[in-house]
Amino acid sequence: MIELRKALTIIFDFIQENEKVLDVGCGNGELLNALLRMKKVDCRGIELSQDGVNNCVEKGLSVIQGDANFDLSDYPNSIFNTVILSQTIHAMLSPKDVIKDLIRIGKKAIISFPNFGYWSCRAQIIFNGQMPVTKDLKLPWYDTQNIHLCTIKDFNNLIREMNLKIDRKFGINNQKLLSFPYNLISLNLFASHAVFLVSKNTK
Repeated sequence: MIELRKALTIIFDFIQENEKVLDVGCGNGELLNALLRMKKVDCRGIELSQDGVNNCVEKGLSVIQGDANFDLSDYPNSIFNTVILSQTIHAMLSPKDVIKDLIRIGKKAIISFPNFGYWSCRAQIIFNGQMPVTKDLKLPWYDTQNIHLCTIKDFNNLIREMNLKIDRKFGINNQKLLSFPYNLISLNLFASHAVFLVSKNTK
């Protein structure tokens, strides 16, 4: 049995057997490897780091080196069932354009990100007057690649503004799913990061 971190478990559960999936910023291929071995998914990946690509290839995964900021435009429309962007959207040069590409090349997109509206982030800014450092935002502001940090509410509003459909959304804290009913306000306060399942709005 392959064990995954909670956010990756949620993403894993969204994927059906035999889907065609692209994982954008797939890292060392942890999620792709689980999908391939356990769900027989047709897995593809794109990863900026050469070390990450090498790790994926060693696992027998089909992964290429590329930059999501520029290379997603090379993919044809609707070629994948699902496109995954896990813990990467906040490092993109233009998150809105990346989301457009995700939805263009896939029937649905799964996007996860750290929540800058989490209570610990708010407390560090209010009481310390400094940019927060948390389990999900580990690096100080001068050393991080995070250039477009957002809150769950920010992201939710962007998806609505883009006239896309939010099929599911989950908050996670300390590797635990926030399972009792949460509205947008409470998720924004108590979730350290979030997972959104997004698709085209057919209405």
